[in-house]
Amino acid sequence: MKPNNMIPQALVEQMTKDRKIRTAITKESFSYFFHFYYAHYVKYATADFQKEIISLVEKSDKENLFVVAFRGSGKSTVITAAYPIWAILGKQEKKFVVIFCQTQAQAKQHMMNLRRELEDNDLLKKDLGPFRENSDEWGAQSIVFSNTDARITVASVDQSIRGIRHYQHRPDLIICDDVEDISSTKTREGRNKTYQWLKSEVIPAGDRDTRLIIVGNLLHEDSLLMRLKEEREKEVIDGNFLFYPLIDKKGDCLWPGKYPTDEDIENERRKVGNEITWQQEYLLNIVPSEDQAIFQEWINYYDEIPAPLKLYGGYSSYMEIRIGIDPAISKSDVADYTAMVPGMLYETTSNYKLYILPKIINKRLSFPETVDACKTLYQSYKRDSVYPKFIIEDVAYQKALPQQLQVEGIYNVMTTRPGNQDKRSRLIVLANLIKTGQILFPKEGAEELIQQIVHFGVEKHDDLADAFANLAHSMIEKPPRSCRVYWV
Repeated sequence: MKPNNMIPQALVEQMTKDRKIRTAITKESFSYFFHFYYAHYVKYATADFQKEIISLVEKSDKENLFVVAFRGSGKSTVITAAYPIWAILGKQEKKFVVIFCQTQAQAKQHMMNLRRELEDNDLLKKDLGPFRENSDEWGAQSIVFSNTDARITVASVDQSIRGIRHYQHRPDLIICDDVEDISSTKTREGRNKTYQWLKSEVIPAGDRDTRLIIVGNLLHEDSLLMRLKEEREKEVIDGNFLFYPLIDKKGDCLWPGKYPTDEDIENERRKVGNEITWQQEYLLNIVPSEDQAIFQEWINYYDEIPAPLKLYGGYSSYMEIRIGIDPAISKSDVADYTAMVPGMLYETTSNYKLYILPKIINKRLSFPETVDACKTLYQSYKRDSVYPKFIIEDVAYQKALPQQLQVEGIYNVMTTRPGNQDKRSRLIVLANLIKTGQILFPKEGAEELIQQIVHFGVEKHDDLADAFANLAHSMIEKPPRSCRVYWV
């Protein structure tokens, strides 16, 4: 048995010779279990962050755990390879462990790794007892242990596990290991699919005391782990959220045993080669796409819209409601959404500010429903003799909407033409207005709009971004000239 920094060598030798001693010790301590049975994985001195993961894994059999750690940190070895075995053999005495990978190929590979460890690790095989491998009714691969009457099942995200049981046991430990990748997080639809899978398939498959552990990386501002992090901060869910970049905010390396010098870190960086991969996989920074037009940190928020300023020898500054619209062509499931983004144009001493208002619409609507939604917004924002103004592109199908609104008695419509600019170019023109705070967003109610603006080009739908661009460009192209006060 290879010596390591966590178990005295004399004790290692004693445990190797005496089954009763090693099973008694490793049953109580996951740290001893890992550093004894899995000593062949321990090539460097165990780091403090690894000790913390091991401690939290051992501490409770019910507390949820969410782990984000740099590539090569050993997180999957500890949590996905070793912990399921200890959870069965050790004091937690789990009966049904389910491990999820993203694809069926990854699930098969993980099952192969588990089986190989159980077959080749003589002491582990002797202490765990005989096992058999089978394909169950859910199409997933399983290992069943005769001595403990326990099961480990490995499945992929696309395999349904509704009603999954091992005899009378529902899953009492569920581990999700890298169930997202760059492709699945690219669109909001893909991110929603993974999130809904977790909430509607995975969590309900367990019982009241089932433990959930998720291991992965922060691939997107709106990824599964980022959503769970936000839920944890808002105390919507319980559990520990662990975050371990290779280099922390102080500039210290979290694994000095593997990277004792700055030169070792630099060598690893050169070996990785790609700066984006280094930032994302090792430093755990969420890296925007190369063609990103608007960055999250540029978004400025407001608490409330101020009262009109006194300008021009006592006259009050001008305020006007404008509503940018991007109507969809049809209401089918594959069609775009109809998006409506209202904003308040607010005159300052030198220019205008645009306050985005939270009554944002983003739905699949038929043409009559679109007209009705416009009428509702019109009545909502109408004050005395001042009326909101609709901003609609004068192209193709969208020409019909201004005409129909006039039939309905709504004449305050402004049509615009995008000219030769593509959608991304129109957003780039607005970048400085957003960054300098000339365009401001509400703290609540515009989350999806901001998502589409910041991640424009990778979202499946960009209707809110288009409606926003129509609205904001109207401030540039056709600023209001009147100085009549509009009170909100």
